[in-house]
Amino acid sequence: MSTSPLRLGKNPQESPATGSGPNIWSGTLKSLAVGLCVFYLGRLLAVWLTVHNVHGFLTFLDNVVAGIVAGLLVLLYERRWWRAVDTLRESEERFRLMADTAPVLIWMSGTDKLCTYFNKPWLDFTGRSMDSELGNGWAEGVHPEDLQRCLDTYTQAFDRREEFRMEYRLRRHDGEYRWILDIGVPRFDQGRSFVGCIGIGIDVTERKRAVEALRKSEENFSKAFTQGPMALTLTSAKDHRYLDVNVAFELLTGWRRDEVLGRTPLDLGIWVDPPQRLEFAQQVLAKGRIREWEVRYRTKDGVERVGLGAGELIQIGDESCILSVVADITERKRAEEALSGLNRKLIEAQEQERARIGRELHDDIGQRLAMLVIELEQLHADPLVLPEGRSRMVELQKQTSDIAADVQSLSHELHSAKLQYLGIAAAIRGFCREFGKQRNVEIDFQTHDLPGPLSPDVSLCLFRVLQEALHNSAKHSGVRHFEVRLWGTSDEIHLTVSDSGSGFDSKAAKQGPGLGLVSMEERLKLVQGTLSVDSQAQRGTTIHARVPIVLASDSMRAAG
Repeated sequence: MSTSPLRLGKNPQESPATGSGPNIWSGTLKSLAVGLCVFYLGRLLAVWLTVHNVHGFLTFLDNVVAGIVAGLLVLLYERRWWRAVDTLRESEERFRLMADTAPVLIWMSGTDKLCTYFNKPWLDFTGRSMDSELGNGWAEGVHPEDLQRCLDTYTQAFDRREEFRMEYRLRRHDGEYRWILDIGVPRFDQGRSFVGCIGIGIDVTERKRAVEALRKSEENFSKAFTQGPMALTLTSAKDHRYLDVNVAFELLTGWRRDEVLGRTPLDLGIWVDPPQRLEFAQQVLAKGRIREWEVRYRTKDGVERVGLGAGELIQIGDESCILSVVADITERKRAEEALSGLNRKLIEAQEQERARIGRELHDDIGQRLAMLVIELEQLHADPLVLPEGRSRMVELQKQTSDIAADVQSLSHELHSAKLQYLGIAAAIRGFCREFGKQRNVEIDFQTHDLPGPLSPDVSLCLFRVLQEALHNSAKHSGVRHFEVRLWGTSDEIHLTVSDSGSGFDSKAAKQGPGLGLVSMEERLKLVQGTLSVDSQAQRGTTIHARVPIVLASDSMRAAG
């Protein structure tokens, strides 16, 4: 790519950019020779005139001195002029070096508004030569839609001798139009005479795209915020003032947008529990976002409802804000409460039936089987019975005893007298012993820090969870050793049942036909408890039940 030099100044004999011109030493020597000749001639004439006492010596001497001074002045003038030329040339070279290495596009124009210079980055950007860009050639690369506006801005600022800035699309060497931010300023020489303009161009295409993307994002956010089906609010994280609310919020609470802006939820009394609103804001500020936050709120007409909300900390300008979304779950909560009440009634009915069957088995069937065993023993001792009959009676007696034992065990599973009279620890220990003996497995049971007494509902819930967990483990784990742990903390009681067996997929198990895990979860929900399952293939399973507790006496503890 060819580039012509930037010409900052010139004289009739030399261009600073090309370096051609008169020989400085030639002019200097000539001036010096003339001065010396005049000087020595003056000295000789002065001596001769002095000797001959010629009148007018002083006048002649003055002329000689004037000649010497004139020669010296010529010498000094030429030396200063060439120094200025050298300085100008160095300044021009430094400017060209700076301009060609600058990461911006640089241009210059003369007093006729035509461009006289473009730096190398400009030429590299457009892919055109200097000659093609000079004058108004650069305008060929400007997008047709931007050209007239660009020329008008430039011309008006030029005529007013003032700074200007404009954005336009300039065609790059690959044919793509890129957005250029062009900033131009007037140029003045040392005498403050206007000599044209100089400007720089910066490629701002990516910034423009980012701004456009941000604008579209803000439009989409505004549309989603305003038309969202759930109640959305934007509040200040500093003082909780409402900055904006959507239509769904107005419909949900009965408050109009103009009534709430600039006020806080506490001012309006929307939150039934005001400290919960402060805690909500603190959690959002600490974590950045929160989910599944259940809140009771009050409508404008005073009706209390239940919402499920989420909050996220966002930045709008220099202000931290909380974007909140709330879905009304009042009807769902009522349905859950109704279902929970139904589940409670079903479980209570089930427990009552279990107790009835357990008592029947223990008091009736078990007793009758025991009588049958006694009668078989008496018949075995009868001497009238033949030896073959005696042998058969021994077998029947053993089978009957086994049946009686199984019935007793089943009776204890259905209704544990130990749980009712001795507490949860004794009941679990007794069940683990009986279950291990019945299934021929080893169960390691340990308990510590167990608070007491526990409510009958909590005790029964944990006992049933233990039974279900042990039955499932014995049936599916493939191992014969299990660990049961029961312990308490200041606000919870924990029960775990663990094995090192084959493991299983808990999600798939819940979706399957079995009701074991579902039954345990439903029972725990009735006492505000939770169930977690940690199971991995060939690494075993741990069932962990947690139940909040209320102590009848903080000082009472049962070691179990």
